Amino acid sequence: MPIEVELKARITDPDTVVGRLRSWADGEVSTYADTYYDFPDRRLTDTGRQELRLRIIDKPTGRRTVWTFKDAVLDNASTPEWETEVADSEAADAILTGLGLQPLIAYTKQCENFRFTAHRHPIVATVVTIPEIDGTFLEIETLISDDTDRDDALKAIHGVLTDLGLTDDDLEPTFYIDLVQAHRQPR
Repeated sequence: MPIEVELKARITDPDTVVGRLRSWADGEVSTYADTYYDFPDRRLTDTGRQELRLRIIDKPTGRRTVWTFKDAVLDNASTPEWETEVADSEAADAILTGLGLQPLIAYTKQCENFRFTAHRHPIVATVVTIPEIDGTFLEIETLISDDTDRDDALKAIHGVLTDLGLTDDDLEPTFYIDLVQAHRQPR
């Protein structure tokens, strides 16, 4: 079972963090159009934060679509995750809605992805802005094949966080979905 181990931080000095990341790896700029699906009774969301997402990724080299299922969270940083590439995003949407799911929320993320190895783990560090939300975020993640490696993977991610001059005080525990929904609520 593949497990994504990820921490998200708010960064107050994006230029410094991006500069450090660029000294480690070339960045790849992408725009993600994310749509999350759930049943009308919200059984996925209400069952341990399960997520079913269709992501359209636009980058200078082209467009691709990825379908992701994230199972119930294991802890504040770890989630079993399965992904597959989809040839036709409209057909994927039709399949999901035909099965009774409906779009829960959709939003766009501007991203710069950096891929490198650190602390004995392949790392993807992504600098993220979401036009509707103030601030800049940093996601640091790695994939592991089973639960036995989770503690070591989390230590590696914390190591990268420290290497970038960030601390646990910078961590943002709120899911993007919740941040976007809060922003969209009438005031």
